[in-house]
Amino acid sequence: MIPKLSELGPDLLVTTRRRRILTLSLPYLGVVLFAAAAAAGWWWLTPLIAFGIFVAVVTATHDVVHRSLGLGRRATEWALFLLGLVLLESGHAYRATHLQHHRTFPSEEDPEGHPADLSALGAILYGPVFLFRLWVWAYRRGTARQRLWLLAEAAAAPAAIGAGALFWRGLLVYAVMMIVGSWVYPLLTVHLPHRHYGDTPLTQTHTLRGRIVPALFLELTYHLEHHLYPQVPSHHLARLARRLDPILAEAGVRPRKVI
Repeated sequence: MIPKLSELGPDLLVTTRRRRILTLSLPYLGVVLFAAAAAAGWWWLTPLIAFGIFVAVVTATHDVVHRSLGLGRRATEWALFLLGLVLLESGHAYRATHLQHHRTFPSEEDPEGHPADLSALGAILYGPVFLFRLWVWAYRRGTARQRLWLLAEAAAAPAAIGAGALFWRGLLVYAVMMIVGSWVYPLLTVHLPHRHYGDTPLTQTHTLRGRIVPALFLELTYHLEHHLYPQVPSHHLARLARRLDPILAEAGVRPRKVI
């Protein structure tokens, strides 16, 4: 039986002001580092920085979507917009489809979860259209106000590519890296975590245990824990995992070991 979060500890929901600032600031620190590396001509370093930007933005946006950072309603809307801009994506489309994913996976009503039913190759090939289809899904179901956010966010990628082509090669390289980098979402964030999913909450996704890989991905590898308790912020998922370990072991759930 899955325990209530109150039984596991109310401290798992606590986000301090310092942690909130750190989580929301890391993506922009990454952008500054990318710009500095590009200006210095250190192009070999930019893919590593781009990876860090992706992880920081996905982690922060994930927590904003689930309202686990303690932001108010207005701040949440702006955070979704500004974080989405970093990756030239739509934070509002992500919120709409990700919450639908939590409500309905696995089902045909879950556009984000669709790659879980594809092969690994299919998930890779699905990459270039994944975010576009999520945006269309969100736009068709959005209110007039939500559609304004979605339209503004849809203009980010063309604007960045145009400005990069006209004014600075570094911006163009950044834009291309962000767009192409997003093509791995179906494989890494949906297919692999949910591959061979079962019929119960404990078998619908997987979790990874290790020291280096979970830290490198800012705890996003604790996918099962997140699905069970989506209100827990990313920075507490490792602690949540340790408290769940005896319960998962008793239920026969075996976490996957990584370095």
